[in-house]
Amino acid sequence: MFGALWSEHCGYKHSRPLLRFFPSSSPRVLSQSGAENAGAVDIGDGLAVVFKVESHNHPSAVEPLQGAATGVGGIVRDILAMGARPIALLNSLRFGPLDSPHNRHLFRRVVEGISWYGNCIGVPDVAGEIYFDESYSHNPLVNAMCVGLVATDKLASAAAGRVGSVLLLVGAETGRDGIHGASGLASRTFEEEQELRPTVQVGNPFLEKVLIESCLEALETGCVSGLQDLGAAGLTSAAIESAYRGGRGLILDISQVHRREPGMSGYEVMLSESQERMLLVTAPEHVERVQQVFRKWDVPCREIGQVIQEPRAHVLEGDRPVAQLPIKHLTEAPRYRLNGQQSLEQRDRQRLVLDEIPLPRSSVADTLLRMLAAPNVASRRSVYRRYDHQVQTNTVAGPGSDAAVLRIKGTGKAIALSIDGNGRFCYLDPYRGGQIVVAEVCRNLSSTGAEPLALTDCLNFGNPERPEIYYQLEWSIRGMARACRVLGVPVVSGNVSLYNESQGQAIYPTPVVGGLGLLEDVTRHAKSSFPEEGLDVYLVGQRNLRPRASDLAGSEFLQAIHGLVAGRPAINLALERRVQALCRKAIAQGIVASAHDCSDGGLAVALAECTFAEGIGFRGVGSLSRLMARWDCSLFGERQSRIVVSLCPESVSGIAANGNGTGRSFAGAWQDGRLPVPPGIIRGPGSLRNCRCLERCAGTGARGLRKQPGETNPTTLLEFRGDHVVAPLSFENAA
Repeated sequence: MFGALWSEHCGYKHSRPLLRFFPSSSPRVLSQSGAENAGAVDIGDGLAVVFKVESHNHPSAVEPLQGAATGVGGIVRDILAMGARPIALLNSLRFGPLDSPHNRHLFRRVVEGISWYGNCIGVPDVAGEIYFDESYSHNPLVNAMCVGLVATDKLASAAAGRVGSVLLLVGAETGRDGIHGASGLASRTFEEEQELRPTVQVGNPFLEKVLIESCLEALETGCVSGLQDLGAAGLTSAAIESAYRGGRGLILDISQVHRREPGMSGYEVMLSESQERMLLVTAPEHVERVQQVFRKWDVPCREIGQVIQEPRAHVLEGDRPVAQLPIKHLTEAPRYRLNGQQSLEQRDRQRLVLDEIPLPRSSVADTLLRMLAAPNVASRRSVYRRYDHQVQTNTVAGPGSDAAVLRIKGTGKAIALSIDGNGRFCYLDPYRGGQIVVAEVCRNLSSTGAEPLALTDCLNFGNPERPEIYYQLEWSIRGMARACRVLGVPVVSGNVSLYNESQGQAIYPTPVVGGLGLLEDVTRHAKSSFPEEGLDVYLVGQRNLRPRASDLAGSEFLQAIHGLVAGRPAINLALERRVQALCRKAIAQGIVASAHDCSDGGLAVALAECTFAEGIGFRGVGSLSRLMARWDCSLFGERQSRIVVSLCPESVSGIAANGNGTGRSFAGAWQDGRLPVPPGIIRGPGSLRNCRCLERCAGTGARGLRKQPGETNPTTLLEFRGDHVVAPLSFENAA
């Protein structure tokens, strides 16, 4: 029990001293950071949104289908433990290059596991991201996020506070699957070749569905005073944490635990991580009423113990004592505050001299086509089409958007949800990379018109005992915390996944951030794609066109075209805050018709993505002469704090006035920092909407652009006109 609860996965030994850097409160935050299973945020009208992101990296590396599936199931139960109904799923995935058969296997099976489990439980998967890099070849990242909705006066707690309360174990039978999943598999590196499959849990999504409904009905009776998920470390973690939060102790009789397999020892029962199980706390007089609810749903419900005054855990098997341990010591794992050091290799890779990076020999058009077909840029439609994102009928904007938008039934409001990360930026500069990941998540929310309210994070890093890895962990957290304070968003929940490395090679430092935003009026949200022809297109946030080395630092262009990961990314958080505020205000006033942030692939890719959904093209009008010296920076650089917006010509003065009111930088943005081909006019009908290299790469490794079935007479997607003629992009060019 000590080994499980003091493991890195459960005890947060290396990360807990650093997590205090995050701001965790605001007038809307209802939960105390770390005190419950997830964060809760007040959205008004007597409602709260509960959300959290968590990792299932190590199990997915060993058994990808069950590892990914049970990752979804586990995060759903964390939300359920707060008394909330799960209403949305998101995921952040990272794999090695798909030209490796092993990576293709992991990719296929992880996607299959997510779609299988999520579709069966009836929770829509509304947003996500997928990235590929060699650093993830033996350590895929599978981060799952769940969002729930609950009345603020019905938020549940995991605390077992009343002496004499009864502990009820409900859900699946306990088996031998998942033993040492937390203390062994998830708290170490993959250095030894041995069979690890038994440490991976096995999921049953159909049981999870009835478990959700039965637990919510039991809570409605008012007879349940505490609710806790059985996740990492199983019954040990659930029971001990519940007693600790209530300041009490407990007596457990594990002979009453319903089991899947005969002959299980007390050790196995206490540490099993069998899925679809919850621990309920109720008064003795309410036991029969609660059990009646679970009998209705045909869900096993067994009385296994009671809450006592003495803060100790007494574990019995019938009349035989198995363990007697102090609750306080079990829950207070050692904390290590190390001294991280920046490695010489990291300093060297921050060097990037623009003059030493040659322009591609290919044309701008060919380079754009190559970028659109790059695995980290191409459409994810072949993946998200396998997820049901319309179930529960709340999804207003789903996968493929900057952020998902879900209506809140019974109100005029909506919430926006996004999840993002960029390991390359943190690999080059952990502090600035941490700032950028927070800024981009909030920018995605703001691009829909939503005000960012709160964040959840999943910190994926290598072995923290290595000084260079601890340096990455600490300074990524410091950078994220700095951005949170500038942008005014607290971190209300999260997870840390360390020891993500194999054979001495760590993954990129990859903090993944999930964001929650609020739209007061669901009808006042912006899409990310151009909605109609004849609109003007502007770029918000870019003050000038002067190329900078930081534009290409860590960019997809630099890696895809030159095979380099180098440089030092940059961000101006004050500008970021003003850009987002302007975008939200313009959307709320109905000035902006669409908004899409510039990120992977830069401005040219962002413009192309704006054309895909509606099949509307884009034609830039103006001179390219200022760009051609370093068109790689201008068109494919990933300078931060930029959003492409479209609006009616008569609305330009309105948004300019709003921009002037937010600071001088915006006036400059409108005067000097329009699109490199100012102004852009949307024309159609466009094509090339199916830039889908992932459509078949899972099976064949094929890449490239493919024509949609039945499409004829291809038309221009993007056309840059001016002093330098650039070939129009069409399906003929794509071929």
